[in-house]
Amino acid sequence: MENLKTPNFSRRQFLKIASAAMAMPLVVPAHVLGRGGGVAPSEKIIMGCIGIRGRGTGDLKKMMGEQDVQFVAICDIRKDRREAVKEMIDSRYNSKDCKMYRDLREFVTERADIDGVLIATGDRWHALASIYAMRAGKDVYTEKPSSLTIAEGRAVVETAKQYGRIYQTGTQRLSEANHVFCIEMARTGRLGKVHTAYAHISGGTAAGLKQDWLPEEPLPSKDEVDWDAWLGPCPWRPYNSRYIQGGWRGHYDFHTSCIGEWGAHTFAQAQAGLDMSDTSPVLYKYIDNDSGDGMVTQFANGTKMIFSQGKKHWHGSCGERFDGEEGWVAAADGYQKPDASSPSLLSEYKKVIAEYVARTGRSLDHWRNFFDCMRSRQQTVANPSVMHHSMMTVHAANICMWLKRDMKLDPEKEEFINDPEANRYRSRAMRAPWTI
Repeated sequence: MENLKTPNFSRRQFLKIASAAMAMPLVVPAHVLGRGGGVAPSEKIIMGCIGIRGRGTGDLKKMMGEQDVQFVAICDIRKDRREAVKEMIDSRYNSKDCKMYRDLREFVTERADIDGVLIATGDRWHALASIYAMRAGKDVYTEKPSSLTIAEGRAVVETAKQYGRIYQTGTQRLSEANHVFCIEMARTGRLGKVHTAYAHISGGTAAGLKQDWLPEEPLPSKDEVDWDAWLGPCPWRPYNSRYIQGGWRGHYDFHTSCIGEWGAHTFAQAQAGLDMSDTSPVLYKYIDNDSGDGMVTQFANGTKMIFSQGKKHWHGSCGERFDGEEGWVAAADGYQKPDASSPSLLSEYKKVIAEYVARTGRSLDHWRNFFDCMRSRQQTVANPSVMHHSMMTVHAANICMWLKRDMKLDPEKEEFINDPEANRYRSRAMRAPWTI
C-alpha cells in the first residue's frame, strides 16, 4: 500500500492489484450465515429477563438452550441477583455483553432491541410486569400464578389484544405429552361423556392468608435491594429480608394461596380436558377446612371439577384426572405413562399425541411453543384467555374460602351473582406509581 503513495505507481499496476483482490473468495464464518446448525444474528430472537431466581433460573437455562434465542439483559431489584444472572448469561454466550437494570419501567422502554421478556418474579408482579412489557412492544413469557386478582387477569387479556403481543404463561404441563394425552382423551370423547375432573392443589400453606406483616429490619441501600419496587403495587410494608427469600408466601398482600400455587397449573389442565378453557365454573361449594381440599365446583353444563390434595387420584404432583362414562385417565409429574382405568385406554397413546400435534401445530415443548408463536404470531397454548379463565377459577375459589360460603359466578360478566362483598375482592387498590 505504500506504493500507492509513490509517483511511480502506474494505473496498470493499480488495476492489476484490484483485479486480484476481487478474485479472492470472501470468507465469512458459517455461524454468521446461520449454517452448521447456527442461526444468523439477524434471525435471532432477542430476550431480556425480569426477576430471576429459583424457578426462573430453570426457565432461563431452558430458553438459552434454544439456538435461535439470545438473552442480552437482566432486570432485578436485587443487586446480587442482577450480578448472578449476568454471569450466567455471559457464561452461556462467552461474552460480557449482558446489561443490568434495576428499574423495570426504564428497562422495558429503553431496550427497543428486545423482542420478548421472561418474567419470573413473585405472584404480586406477574400481571403488572407483563402489562408494562407488552405496552413497550415486548412479547411475554411469565411464570404462574399469572394474576393476583380477576381484574389483573382481565387487564392482561386486554393489553395483549390492544398491543398485538404474544403471551405465554408458565403452565408447562399443557405442553407435556402425558398431560396432553389425558386432556385429549377427555376432550375428544374417548372416555365417553366426562362428568368429573379432579385438579391437584398444593399443601404447605392454607387457603386463608395472613393479613399481618413481618417485623421491620434495617432497610438496605436502594442499589442492594430496591424495596419500594419489590413491593410494587402492594401496600407499603416494612422491610424484612425474609420476604425477598420467599417468605412472602402465605401473606394476603403477595400470594394466591395453596389453591393458586398448583391450581394455576392444574385448573388450566382440567379445564382444557373439559373443553372449558374459555370459561370458568359458575358454582363454588364452600368446604369447611383450611385448604379447599375437596371443594366441588361446577360449570354451566353441569360438569364438575373437584380440588384435591395429596395422592387420592394420582401419585405425583400437579396432577389432573378425568372420569367419564367409559373410564378414567390421570397424570401427574414423574409418570412414565398416564394411569388409566383400563390398559386399553392407553393403546392409542402415540396416536392421540400425534393427532394433537397435527391439529394444533404446537411443539410438545412449552418454551419452544412460545418462540414459535413469536415468529408466527399465532396464539400460544397458554395464551392470555387460557391464563385468565383458569386464574379466575383460582380467585373465585379463594374468595369462597375467605368468605366461608357458596359462590355463584357469572364468567362472562366476571362478577359474582348477588354478592357485593365477594365482588369487592375482584380487584385490589394498587399503590402509586405501580398501577395499571
